Amino acid sequence: MIPIAKPLIGEEEKRAVLEVLESGMLAQGPRVQTFEEAFAPYCGVKYAIATSSGTTALHITLLAHGIGPGDEVITTPFTFIASANSILYVGARPIFVDIDYATFNIRPDQIEAAITPRTRAIMPVHLFGLPADMQPIMEIAERYGLIVIEDACQAHGAEYNGKRVGSFGTGCFSFYPTKNITSGEGGMITTNDEYIAEKCRTIRQHGMRRRYYHDELGFNFRMTDVHAAIGLSQLAKLEQFNARRIANARYLSEHLKGVVTPIVPEGRRHVFHQYTIRIPDGRRDMVMEALKERGIGTAVFYPVPTHQQKFYRDLGYDQTLPEAEKAAQEVLSLPVHPGLSSTDLKMIVEAINEVCARV
Repeated sequence: MIPIAKPLIGEEEKRAVLEVLESGMLAQGPRVQTFEEAFAPYCGVKYAIATSSGTTALHITLLAHGIGPGDEVITTPFTFIASANSILYVGARPIFVDIDYATFNIRPDQIEAAITPRTRAIMPVHLFGLPADMQPIMEIAERYGLIVIEDACQAHGAEYNGKRVGSFGTGCFSFYPTKNITSGEGGMITTNDEYIAEKCRTIRQHGMRRRYYHDELGFNFRMTDVHAAIGLSQLAKLEQFNARRIANARYLSEHLKGVVTPIVPEGRRHVFHQYTIRIPDGRRDMVMEALKERGIGTAVFYPVPTHQQKFYRDLGYDQTLPEAEKAAQEVLSLPVHPGLSSTDLKMIVEAINEVCARV
């Protein structure tokens, strides 16, 4: 079986975890700080704040920016539900804008029409590892005085015009096991704003700036040193992992037939958290099942756009976003992870081409 995702954990990660366990300092200790100090310059920012997950990174960031009840945040409906849910957590309302057919990312040319007097922020998602079109998004944000919160949970090391994601606005990353690097579970916030950085640190630790002095309502959203030790070891390998993902994606795009392969717009570095093709004309599920029979793992990210999820319909969301809805019916993600061998890649290509020709 060729899995859709496979975290690569080596001896370095194992040794790092054992060192932490032997030290006795397990919860948000020196390894967390070292991980933060390494991740910030990697992203090209001054500050990085480690958290317990990508979702809590988004939650903390919204709170740190003062977003709450009565506010609106413009985002995409075609992403993992945590993006929109984090907006609900703070009492604000997600406002969905449709996606671009080719990139799966939010369409900047539709953002402006969605702005109201209640709009406080734009939350683009760098989906599947491809940066959103940040130049027009930042221009709109500046024109209307809006905050930009980058959901970069799938885009570690991705770049837009030579600048790494997570450095345009306030960035949020995930280290879930399927991501380009993992800490087992965890997240990271990136920013150049000293006030926001300090606010995030306070919120993640029960509102404490000094131990046992609680200045505001906070949460236990801390990262452990065990997770940070894994993350540090993985960060040292991130560029190697990304290079292999990009090479694997190039091979697939050069050899696949009968499907719509991903595009990489000029000036963007796609790090292929997922390699997502389109299979139109209602053939997607048949192809998926046929690949499963051949031992090739696939997945649909995402079968239901957020605005069509039952929970959101119950909240009163009733809009048509045709590109997001079409994508949900056509997308299929194939293995692209750095653990693939050349034999694996050939098997994937041969199976896809044979199945699509037949189906």
